[in-house]
Amino acid sequence: MLLELNVKNLAIIHETNLTFGPGFNVITGETGAGKSLLIDALEF
Repeated sequence: MLLELNVKNLAIIHETNLTFGPGFNVITGETGAGKSLLIDALEF
């Protein structure tokens, strides 16, 4: 299970740390906020 995602210097994301709880987690935001970049970070 993915518990935490730390991203630094990826496109528009300078630095972010996400902690996921048990069950279903949702990432929301406006257009251009970087939601897809977080998914790309999992592949990087």
